[in-house]
Amino acid sequence: MSGKPMRKVVLRNLAAHKVRLALTLLSVVLGTAFIAGSFVFTDTLQRTFDGIFANQAKGVDVRVSPQKLQAQGIPLSVVDQISKMDGVRSVAPSVNGPLVLLYPDGKKAVQTGGAPTFGQSYLPPDKAVAEPNKFVQGVPPAHEGEIALNTGGAERAGLHVGDKTKVLIPSHGNPIDVTLTGIYEVSSDTGGFIGVLFDDAQARQLFTDGSHVAYVDIAAAGISADELRDKIANVLVDYKVQNGDQVRVDLKKEVSNALNFINYFLLAFGAIALIVGTFIIYNTFSMIVAQRLRELALLRAVGASRQQVGRSVVVEALVIGLIGSAIGLAGGIGLAFGLSALLNAFDLGLPTGSLTVLPRTVIVGLFIGLLVTVVSAYAPARRAAKIPPVEAMREEFASTGESLRLRTGIGFALAVAGVVLVVLGAQKTGGHAALTVGIGALGLIFAVLLAAPALSRPVVGGLGVLLRPFGPIGRMSRNNAARNPRRTAATAFALTLGLMLVTAISMLGASAKASVSVLVDKGVKADYVLAGPQMIGVPLGAGDAVRKSVPGVADVVGLRGVALKIGDEQIGGTEFDGSPDSVINYDMIKGTSTLGDHDVMVSKEEADKRGWKVGDQVSVTSLGFKKIPVKVVGIYKKTPLLGQLVVSPAMYEEVMPANFRTNLFMFVKAKPSADLTQMRTDLENATEQFVVVQVQDREEFKGAQGKQINTLLAILYGLLALAVVIAILGIVNTLALSVVERRREIGMLRAVGMQRAQVRRTIYLESMLIAVFGAIVGMLLGLGLGVGFLRTLRDMGIDEIAIPWNQLVLVLISSAVVGVLAALWPGIRAARTPPLAAIADL
Repeated sequence: MSGKPMRKVVLRNLAAHKVRLALTLLSVVLGTAFIAGSFVFTDTLQRTFDGIFANQAKGVDVRVSPQKLQAQGIPLSVVDQISKMDGVRSVAPSVNGPLVLLYPDGKKAVQTGGAPTFGQSYLPPDKAVAEPNKFVQGVPPAHEGEIALNTGGAERAGLHVGDKTKVLIPSHGNPIDVTLTGIYEVSSDTGGFIGVLFDDAQARQLFTDGSHVAYVDIAAAGISADELRDKIANVLVDYKVQNGDQVRVDLKKEVSNALNFINYFLLAFGAIALIVGTFIIYNTFSMIVAQRLRELALLRAVGASRQQVGRSVVVEALVIGLIGSAIGLAGGIGLAFGLSALLNAFDLGLPTGSLTVLPRTVIVGLFIGLLVTVVSAYAPARRAAKIPPVEAMREEFASTGESLRLRTGIGFALAVAGVVLVVLGAQKTGGHAALTVGIGALGLIFAVLLAAPALSRPVVGGLGVLLRPFGPIGRMSRNNAARNPRRTAATAFALTLGLMLVTAISMLGASAKASVSVLVDKGVKADYVLAGPQMIGVPLGAGDAVRKSVPGVADVVGLRGVALKIGDEQIGGTEFDGSPDSVINYDMIKGTSTLGDHDVMVSKEEADKRGWKVGDQVSVTSLGFKKIPVKVVGIYKKTPLLGQLVVSPAMYEEVMPANFRTNLFMFVKAKPSADLTQMRTDLENATEQFVVVQVQDREEFKGAQGKQINTLLAILYGLLALAVVIAILGIVNTLALSVVERRREIGMLRAVGMQRAQVRRTIYLESMLIAVFGAIVGMLLGLGLGVGFLRTLRDMGIDEIAIPWNQLVLVLISSAVVGVLAALWPGIRAARTPPLAAIADL
């Protein structure tokens, strides 16, 4: 038989089975769309950020900045030194810092989600080096109490030129009254960013310690920017010296690194979607080939060769892959748009722009879609080509395939190796331990894939006990599910993979909340906690306000963060502006918690790491590169509330510039006779002027931390939903094809008296068994891997391992419901099978 008739056979076969074609296409479309959507989303973000940073540092020949972002800044003495160098035309010191913009009534903050709200100094054109801001309304700030806002910030706050409002600076006391004098444009005014410009003198007062600035922009005179950069770099060896292009490259690099994380994260889920889609496609082609054995045998009998029969199946896959990938690309653009809208709904502060579709996205999307589909079809095609025509013509139903012994043996070996790796990785913490667990997880996933057919028979048989109340219908459903273990396992695997991830992530969320709960229950003795937003914390003035105006308070202790360097390593510590003993519990192992001016306490983990003992004299370095000798007077059991190191109030003030000082939290302990209900009201009244400060009891404090965890997990669950959707469609697909495969069987049952409702019920119960089987295997796998991964996170404060049993039971019940819902259409289709026509069907 020539190639042309075979091509016609392929195309007519596709056209004749539209439902089968649509279901197979859908699995390709969803997997490809997720990969394409991941690329489009991150490419769009990247291009938007590139547009923003292309306008940064324009007109700047050289910028001098600290080596580390957390550093104190550039000393004014260094600024003077730069200004006196040959080749320097002008110097523009820059000052900036975080703040909170309030609405005019002063009772509510302008929320910006994940986007920052920053204040910075405004320099007039005759003093500035960079290209000046373009003001679209009003004039720049020129005096104390005047500000300018970017257009996006003004719109978000509903402010106009001339309006009065307030700003809150973390390191200062009360909110500051300001007047909006102008509105300016920025290169990409999106993402919720708010830029507040102050007069230079007031900015220095608000955001510096009086002796440092954030960075220095320099204009060259008589020499090139590169020559001036090299000249300054030779003198200022402790600072980062760059030309304008290098500044922009650095900014882009930082953003690219952040976007790479998002990209890898999305592509990981895309890979999961493709894996699930691959097995659905493989399962689909296996069933299609099994159903068409007699048709393919007839083609062999009339002259088609083995190669032509095999090619016909592969060509079908090629057509489906090409069409599905093309649709998937379009769907990926829509997915990227939806993901952007989802993240904006969470107000994460990401900038937005027109969607970017690069040639790489198109090529990769088409290639992956085609490759997955053709590879998935190859094995069934090869098997079909090998079956002798006469034998295939005698086949009534799909073959159950070859022996399961070899694949089960390989699966068992992989399972043993996977368990060993997970156990070994769980003994340690950190990235290498997590990688070991991850490799073990991959081994276990492949183990389940290979061993699931052998596992399905006893498990489905055991689950069949639940169907006893349905009598013969229940037994028939169980037998149908167990009849072809390969098909049952392949169908369930999609749901297994999705629910494995759901279970592991649920454990992560539950364990993080449990760790916070135990930490608060065991560690916090305070009756109330004052908390604020990240980067802002609790303004310093809140503590004084509480102490002065709230009766019944025994103690108010602020917890502050401190940054130091030990050798070349930066370390985070804490300081309490009072005695921590009255508000938190912690275990001292050796020494004392009473700190002199240059005394420190360290965690046992840090002490063991560095070989420190009580009484040792050691050296630490401040943000301003000042070496400070300190004495270790105490060693405590590690707790997230204390961090790795605790310094005294005097040392905190010495190493932390005034503009960096703020409270992470404030703990309020009541006197034994105090009315806690009235105290809460008094605390709220005392801190009302600080707007962002929240008064929480211990339970509310735990709930607030749990809410942050839920927000992070919500995006993960949204992405996981795709894998579950594909799994549901896989069940629909398999059952629909199974109905076609069992057409004569169903016709016989209808002919001997089975009612349509009974046929439907048989399909529903079979689907439910497959879904529950997949869910149980996925949940057990997720529990094991969840424990392994959580053990590697002990150093991050997740000390408790919690299993959300209620959630898992709900997931199991939902899986059964999903199984029934997935079977609705195949069940209805089966019930409509005409008995006589089905029996007569060849």
